[in-house]
Amino acid sequence: MSKLAPAVIDYERLPLVHYAEQAYLDYAMYVVLDRALPFVGDGLKPVQRRIVYAMSELRLAAVDAQYKKSARTVGDVIGKFHPHGDAAVYEAMVLMAQSFTTRYPLVDGQGNWGAPDDPRSFAAMRYTEARLTPMARSLLDELGQGTTAWSANFDGTLSEPRTLPAQLPQLLLNGATGIAVGMSTDIPPHNLREVVAACLALIDNPKADTQTLCQHIVGPDFPSGAELISTPEEIQRIYESGHGSLRMRARYFLEEGCIVVPALPHQVPCGRVLAQVATQMEARKLPWVVDARDESDHENPTRLVLVLRSAKVDSEKLMSHLFATTDLESSCRVNFNAIGLDGRPRGYSLVAFLGEWLSFRRGVVQRRLRHRLTKIDSRLHLLAGFLIAYAQLDEVIELIRHAEQPSTALCEQLGLDEAQAEAILNLRLRQLARLEEALLQDEQERLLAEQADLKAVLSSDRRLKTLIKKELRALANEHGDERRSPVVERAAAQELADNAHLSVEALTVLLSQRGWIRAARGHDIDLEKLSYKSGDALLCEVCTRTDQPLLILDSTGRVYTMPAHGLPPARGHGQPLSGRLTPPSGTHFIGMMAADGGGGGLFASDAGVGFIAPCTALLGTRRVGKQVLNLSSGAVPLMPLTVPADTDDWLLAVASNVGRLLLFPLSKLPRQGRGRGVRLIALRGSERVAALALLPPSAVRLRIQSGGRHYGLAARDLQAWCGNRAHRGHLLPRGFRAVQSLNVESADDGGEGAGGATGDVAG
Repeated sequence: MSKLAPAVIDYERLPLVHYAEQAYLDYAMYVVLDRALPFVGDGLKPVQRRIVYAMSELRLAAVDAQYKKSARTVGDVIGKFHPHGDAAVYEAMVLMAQSFTTRYPLVDGQGNWGAPDDPRSFAAMRYTEARLTPMARSLLDELGQGTTAWSANFDGTLSEPRTLPAQLPQLLLNGATGIAVGMSTDIPPHNLREVVAACLALIDNPKADTQTLCQHIVGPDFPSGAELISTPEEIQRIYESGHGSLRMRARYFLEEGCIVVPALPHQVPCGRVLAQVATQMEARKLPWVVDARDESDHENPTRLVLVLRSAKVDSEKLMSHLFATTDLESSCRVNFNAIGLDGRPRGYSLVAFLGEWLSFRRGVVQRRLRHRLTKIDSRLHLLAGFLIAYAQLDEVIELIRHAEQPSTALCEQLGLDEAQAEAILNLRLRQLARLEEALLQDEQERLLAEQADLKAVLSSDRRLKTLIKKELRALANEHGDERRSPVVERAAAQELADNAHLSVEALTVLLSQRGWIRAARGHDIDLEKLSYKSGDALLCEVCTRTDQPLLILDSTGRVYTMPAHGLPPARGHGQPLSGRLTPPSGTHFIGMMAADGGGGGLFASDAGVGFIAPCTALLGTRRVGKQVLNLSSGAVPLMPLTVPADTDDWLLAVASNVGRLLLFPLSKLPRQGRGRGVRLIALRGSERVAALALLPPSAVRLRIQSGGRHYGLAARDLQAWCGNRAHRGHLLPRGFRAVQSLNVESADDGGEGAGGATGDVAG
């Protein structure tokens, strides 16, 4: 038994990298050409083109067409032309029907087709009905007139148009969005009348530049009606380059103490803006607004109402803040990418796009005219045969009655061709009347005149341009409307400062030894009535205002910035600073001060060194703070002191833990943003600085607290304790050398004074 011959396997070996590269390129080109990018001629993607054509085949393009279920249309599209998912086809159909998404809808929907607040809330296709709009007929009217090429559908059983003979530049009118492989398109919609005017200008002057066309097209025209606030220069640059970004802003007006927003930026839902406003209201950043609600309905598709607290609210500043912090002002990308007449994707400028579309339109009109001319020539040829037959009618009748081959006999006897003979044989008897001959002569004369006119148009570039312009004007009059998005120049939106919405009120901020903070309104607070958690006590208090930030110092020399408003009330225990700040592990807070814009703070350590830091250098936004005071080994920061802007003739009092006191001019200290500082008082051995105090010129007394006793120095006695910075100072009387704090009594406030701080000094 002979062995069977091995099977021959015919295959090609390819390196995997080459195969993968080619396969991915094929896929990328398929996505670009057949899925994502529109064609510059009819402005449609393949799925949109097939939807429009399938609806026309269902006779949904007629003026009096009845609505049909959307499921019927989707079924025809996916069953005959577009073998993809029904959900994707129906969604594309929905977008063509939504008047708030598409500037000039191509589908006239009946039922729930979504809402501006939620475009995806449309009903299922089994519930909705649709037909084509009059605008869609501008894509189809010339379809059967030899204007486009046809190709077989996906299974070869039907034919479909490769493009539609668009009578208007649909790609500019309705725009397009799409994402392909390595390429995307974002073309905004435009106003029909403006686009037609630009086309007419380009026909008259083929060398027109972007600046000339921008005299007709002032910018995109979005269906939502929001303001376009990009400058004319920015819009012109976008039209020149084909890409960029446009800024849109909502329109608003005042109505009975409320701000009413009737138009939002394109594709910005009302619910999103309402949520953004509500978030700011909950955070107490919009005290001018007492309520925000959505009053949109069928008559008013967009109506957002902001109820103001009073008629005195500055609505312009409020809306400027909302423009800066919400989607009431937004941007949209512009990217003029499309498939050109040569079948290749490319980017376009406005001039290039309109120029290529006019070339497309010129070709469509020429093919339509040639097709009509062919029809006229054929009809004239038949009419000539009819007239010959009428001239010899009796002979024709005799030939038809007696000849075995009437068609051949007519050709031989009357000099007709086969087409003319067949047409004569197909005439009805009633058409043999003498009146019909007159009608045929009239038709012949009319067709000859039309034939001459068509030939003249086809042979004359000027007359062809005139015809195209005439048709464009007629379409603009039929379908055109007024611009919806006004192009206006607006000032840049400006967000209000965090404390801009606050009323300026006196505030006393209290910080406990364990880092709990709270605030009380006013400066006359009875500290004795405050309660603390077990084992906790008052560390320091600061009299400030709600519009001034707080500067808090920790044991590592870091300074934290925190707003004074929004702190918990003083009647409770407050809130731990660790919930608002992020200090290093193992640190504790030393004290705090109010940030006066024109002043600064005195920062020092118990090692006897310090400096003055301007408030502008201390402020920050980070929760981890800012390193300000550099500490030597073993040094501990002292309570920071607020230094006013004007400190002429002010003194600094420094007391050590061995009872030495030194007063010297505050002007001797350097002003710097951070560092270790300069020596304040000369220390020996383990001696440390125990307390500091600032003495204004109005100081009447310096009180030294030592244990439960106080030692007072009147203003007339202070000179005896003055010296140069970094000197040793003088010893206090016995019994008052264990200094705990220095307090100043000033004639300006009659109490504890400017720059002073009460409570035990940490460290």
